[in-house]
Amino acid sequence: MSPQPLEPSRWRFDAEAWPVDTDCVVMGGDLEPGTVIEAYRHGAFPMPLDGELAWWSPVRRGILHPDELRVSRSMRRSARSFALTYDTDFAGVVRACADPSRPGAWISPEIEAAYLRLHQLGWAHSVETRAADGTLVGGVYGLQVGRLFAGESMFHHARDASKVALMGLVELQHGGLIDVQWNTSHLASLGVVEVDRDEYLRRIAELVDRPGPSWPNPD
Repeated sequence: MSPQPLEPSRWRFDAEAWPVDTDCVVMGGDLEPGTVIEAYRHGAFPMPLDGELAWWSPVRRGILHPDELRVSRSMRRSARSFALTYDTDFAGVVRACADPSRPGAWISPEIEAAYLRLHQLGWAHSVETRAADGTLVGGVYGLQVGRLFAGESMFHHARDASKVALMGLVELQHGGLIDVQWNTSHLASLGVVEVDRDEYLRRIAELVDRPGPSWPNPD
């Protein structure tokens, strides 16, 4: 499904006005589809802070070049035991990622509802990892804005299930860029690197206006 046009946002995200030494750059606003997409186009994303809506643009941004994903032998073995689907259970992936029992859980009901709406409009997508019996055991979701895929979260209920979902995502993103927000030692082991904010903004400026990849139609 091609993304549907959005109503223009009354919010503008101006990097020149952001603090240069903090990751949180704007407070307030709304989660209307046009606002969220406008934010991603300019390098920001929403995440609650102390119960308030905040917008973030990390000083050091984690990114993955699709051609540089490190696939271990364990991941390849695991991939043979799973099946991948695309956009067949976006809500299920978000729900699993939002599980409040997970360490660092941050996805509020408002955030969840906003991304479900963006999925309905064709902007948000999920890759689902399924066991042999079809059970959802892992996945990743995020926004496709041109050739930028802004990864929001991923989960696994079976070993390597989220990594296999990432492998499936990478297959769609050649010639583009995957944003993972912040790097971690786990993500670094998969090929994620850090760039500073200015470099990230420079890289996405052209990508967000390019035609995005074709996502497989849900079965």
